[in-house]
Amino acid sequence: MTQIVVLTGGVGGAKLALGLSHILPDGALTAIVNTGDDFRHLGLHVSPDVDTLLYTLAGKANAAQGWGREGESWAFMAAVRELDGPDWFALGDGDMALHVLRTHRMAQGESLSQVTASFAARWNIASRIMPMSDDPVATMLATDDGLMEFQRYFVEQRCAPVVRAILFEGAEKARPAPGVVDAILSADAVLIATSNPFLSVDPLLAVPGVRSALARTSAPVVAVSPLINGKAVKGPTAKLMGELHMPVDNDSIAQHYAGLIDAMLIDSGDPCDGTDIAIARCATLMTTLADKMRVAQAALDLATRLRA
Repeated sequence: MTQIVVLTGGVGGAKLALGLSHILPDGALTAIVNTGDDFRHLGLHVSPDVDTLLYTLAGKANAAQGWGREGESWAFMAAVRELDGPDWFALGDGDMALHVLRTHRMAQGESLSQVTASFAARWNIASRIMPMSDDPVATMLATDDGLMEFQRYFVEQRCAPVVRAILFEGAEKARPAPGVVDAILSADAVLIATSNPFLSVDPLLAVPGVRSALARTSAPVVAVSPLINGKAVKGPTAKLMGELHMPVDNDSIAQHYAGLIDAMLIDSGDPCDGTDIAIARCATLMTTLADKMRVAQAALDLATRLRA
């Protein structure tokens, strides 16, 4: 297989993408990234999932937390606090450069896709990184505390409010970014990363054309479950499933992707009994680079068996 597409968002998705980038030839991987988390902060266009992937594939990500830059400094945020500015969403000094340049270049007429590709090229990233859309899509959560934009829920409120529904404002008018649909249709395999299905993958699927491309592609579509022993390694996946009245198990994940995926990779000790798709197992906890490469290879091996 020479062309692999991964749908990704967040730290978990970046881990799988990093593993794939180490076992695939240069240029073989295309990552289509959630932008439902994007928002304006202090006048800047912040694109957290795109940036997490850029930092990860460039070897610049904070190794301990998986997001942000390694060796970051915080003089800007100290000055913001000194002036009683909003500090609920922290922007490191190096991170600020990315947001300032992105905002400036988009104001000059460049698209998010163009700016992202330019940053990736500057950092010698061999994989293609495509935002899901150049049009604004905002993930919104209807909670018991009111309607919240994603970053308010995720960062400011630390996922504490009870969620009743998830909305994707602007999705119905959005178009897939250039190359997104073609990448899916021409892929040898499509992987759905260990990203939160509801907050990171569903925004991608909400963009008209993406879901239908997944349904039309002749490539096997393999999802990697974000659950291990009924729990999410990181983030609110399990909490959301409970609040949305879904059993917290792999069968629910498979059902959520029903009609789109041909198979699912799950953790070695986990069950998945109520589905007719192909199931493969491996240890899916990704801590080291070797772990990430192992899970990536297992997902590719499953796709290869399906093609055969």
